[in-house]
Amino acid sequence: MHQPPAKRTLNTEKLLLSKWTAVAPRNKEKHFLVTKLIRDDNGQVVGCLLEAVLSKNEYPLDWRMLKDSALWLQGWH
Repeated sequence: MHQPPAKRTLNTEKLLLSKWTAVAPRNKEKHFLVTKLIRDDNGQVVGCLLEAVLSKNEYPLDWRMLKDSALWLQGWH
């Protein structure tokens, strides 16, 4: 029986400068660093900015996507 991907819990206050590995890299971009937290008017984290280590390209992302282990691995692998 196939198990759904594990959903990890993340502390949004510890996301800044955390390291991530894309499970399915695109454009040879595999390793990423969270360089900015995007907050709403109430101060809640609603997104983040990921920077590809190799290319320095930046991508906005809903931080909740990082909880999906089918898409992202915490740390650099």
